[in-house]
Amino acid sequence: MAMTPTSQDVGGNGAGGGPPGRALAFGAAFEEAPPGVPAHRSNYLEYLPGIYHDSDFLGRFLLIFEHILSPIDRTIENIPDYFDPDLAPPDVVTWLGSWLGLVLDARWPDERRRDVVKAAPELFRWRGTRRGLSHFLRLYTGVEPEIIEPSLRDVANDRTRAYRFSVRIRVGRRSPLSRQLVETIIETEKPAFAACSLEWIER
Repeated sequence: MAMTPTSQDVGGNGAGGGPPGRALAFGAAFEEAPPGVPAHRSNYLEYLPGIYHDSDFLGRFLLIFEHILSPIDRTIENIPDYFDPDLAPPDVVTWLGSWLGLVLDARWPDERRRDVVKAAPELFRWRGTRRGLSHFLRLYTGVEPEIIEPSLRDVANDRTRAYRFSVRIRVGRRSPLSRQLVETIIETEKPAFAACSLEWIER
């Protein structure tokens, strides 16, 4: 037997309790409008020909779509902020770093991670050089690293020392810095043909 909808089904004055002519599903979903969305007439009317601007039905009907699309519109409008290290949420900053091939530590203070991402153009410009490696390690550790390279005389006396250098970093005994991460930074930023050893000195 076919079922006939009643006033309760469509939000009439029956037990459903909804206002006349308003579906309960819509009433439950739209009790609170998203920010910037009007309560009675949709802003989307502005994009229709003038003959429709006074249509009360269209104004209420288009609110359905404005409720759904308004949060998406706001997200799209704010996308440029997600690519700005100063404005992006903390989790997005780490994601930006991965895009740029940067080594970031989740334990870093938020400001330090933002500083590293902002310094990416300079770091890439000097990648593979003493200056670039020193700059990256200084950003991470907060101290000036010592980069020790063999002199020409040292290499002449011992050819095995060619293309080898060491990095010396002095940290406090209770420093939260990760030696493993420093080694990863060195491996990423040093010249590909060179070998490096890390001197990790706690004081």
